[in-house]
Amino acid sequence: MSWAIGKEFKFDAAHRLDGLPDDHPCSRLHGHTYNVTLHLEGDTLDATGFVVDYGELSEFKRWVDDTLDHRYLNDVLPIQPSAELLAAHLYSEWHPRIPWLAGVTVKETASTYATYRPFRA
Repeated sequence: MSWAIGKEFKFDAAHRLDGLPDDHPCSRLHGHTYNVTLHLEGDTLDATGFVVDYGELSEFKRWVDDTLDHRYLNDVLPIQPSAELLAAHLYSEWHPRIPWLAGVTVKETASTYATYRPFRA
């Protein structure tokens, strides 16, 4: 048996995507209210009945607030800030600190999102 839970974090930021035609909306500076979901999984529950206490994710929240919120993502991230690459980047940066992290979803709008989950054989 395994358990899957999630926790959402929001931030506002601007970005632009390189490599697109000049008339593509994403090639121009624009912003989003991002919604990042950390997907957490565990094979067991702790004595309280949790996969992990959500309070243990407070370091991630502080980092989002300090590093991403109201920033120009092209300046603060070492990647092209597409939703897909942002999800993969957040996973690779935070999985060592959050061992229950199974994937990351980044929503740019209410109807668009990208999810990164590492391949598991």
